[in-house]
Amino acid sequence: MALFITFEGGEGCGKSVQAKALYKRLSKLAIPALPTHEPGGTPFGKKIARWLKWAQGTDISPLTELLLFNASRAQLIDEVILPNLAQGKIVICDRFADSTTAYQGYGRGLDLAIVTTTNNAATQGLKPNLTVLLDIPAEAGLARKRRAQKQDRFEQEEIAFHQRVREGYLKLAVREPERWLVIDASKNKEEIAQIIWQRVRQLLPSRGG
Repeated sequence: MALFITFEGGEGCGKSVQAKALYKRLSKLAIPALPTHEPGGTPFGKKIARWLKWAQGTDISPLTELLLFNASRAQLIDEVILPNLAQGKIVICDRFADSTTAYQGYGRGLDLAIVTTTNNAATQGLKPNLTVLLDIPAEAGLARKRRAQKQDRFEQEEIAFHQRVREGYLKLAVREPERWLVIDASKNKEEIAQIIWQRVRQLLPSRGG
């Protein structure tokens, strides 16, 4: 049974940890699954990710960001996501099109209609079966990230940007409650993982353990 599950959230929310935890749990149950991430996930995407996150001395415009993220996404769709879904696997993606809507749409202030149209072109209309949003106040998430020595372009943004991103995510979740699972990211990792698993099991009635 093919499923597409995405993990979303602001900086420091813990989504990458939970995406990996879900993949490990599925693997232990011998359920075919594949983890991937954005931006990146392919050799071409990795190059774009380096430009987007670590470009030095270049002022990348919001529209350029939108197009670069979607160039990476289009390659990931063709090369990784669609082929594995066609094989009946569960594809787990750390960030997807909702990240672009939240960051470039709500965060950067790009026209949401343009963001949606561009996203839809790159994704070929593919939508996740389940999107897990790890919600955390921007200040708390950034405090977690800033324990690291080096911050990328997005982590270095002012707090107001990250607050807009969080608000954008919450608005998206309200619009499609059947697709989104919103979790308080301040809970401990084990509790969050169990909440996610309870929801995923509902999508796998004949295979979950």
